[in-house]
Amino acid sequence: MNAGSATLPLNVVVAGSTSAAGRAVTEALVGIRARVAAVDLDRAGVESLAEAHEGVRPYVCNLADLSAVNDLADRIRGDLGAVDGLIHLVGGWRGGEGIPGQTDEDWNVLHTSVLTTLRNTSRTFYPDLEASPAGRMAIVSAVAAARPTASGAGYAAIKAASEAWVLAMADGFRRAQSGHKTEPKEQTSAATVFVVKALVDESMRLSAPQRTFPGYTDVKDLAGQVAALFSAPASDLNGTRQHLA
Repeated sequence: MNAGSATLPLNVVVAGSTSAAGRAVTEALVGIRARVAAVDLDRAGVESLAEAHEGVRPYVCNLADLSAVNDLADRIRGDLGAVDGLIHLVGGWRGGEGIPGQTDEDWNVLHTSVLTTLRNTSRTFYPDLEASPAGRMAIVSAVAAARPTASGAGYAAIKAASEAWVLAMADGFRRAQSGHKTEPKEQTSAATVFVVKALVDESMRLSAPQRTFPGYTDVKDLAGQVAALFSAPASDLNGTRQHLA
């Protein structure tokens, strides 16, 4: 069974849902009739998403706390059922003056906000995603992960580690499904990485009308790609790095 034949509605967790990207992704998922668990630390933000879109449920959680994430998963499963998708949009950027300017404070912030939240959410929801007939996991990475600069060394390293983690998830999905040694079956779950230079939204354009944002990816374009994950064959998606312009 591929995503196109999976029973609707799909249950998708959007981590970091109150950012511009999170809001766009949530709207796009609602557009394909998914039920969205909008997760963030911003209570007012997730509640506004739930008020604006039918099928969205708000959840406040510190995703850096594994115990809190386990509790979150229990709540979501109790409200919606098993999870079919995890879209991890928790991020941030820190940089400094060359290699000596890469501070421990910046590293700790990036490690916690990006990598720890990814590890916690993916470990917790992995069994759901593997068991789902349309399991999908996705993150947004940066071209800097493969082409790092001295001033952004810490950020690039965290992004590279995040990519490695998601690609390891893809290997797990493959081994459990199409690559199973004794009982291979159809690949139904997929983990993928979206690679961007940077994201841009309408508020950014309005605040800097003189800028053209060359090479940036609009959050609405990202959202469309995320929604499309659930109608594409898992075998075509699993373990891919998709560059978005």
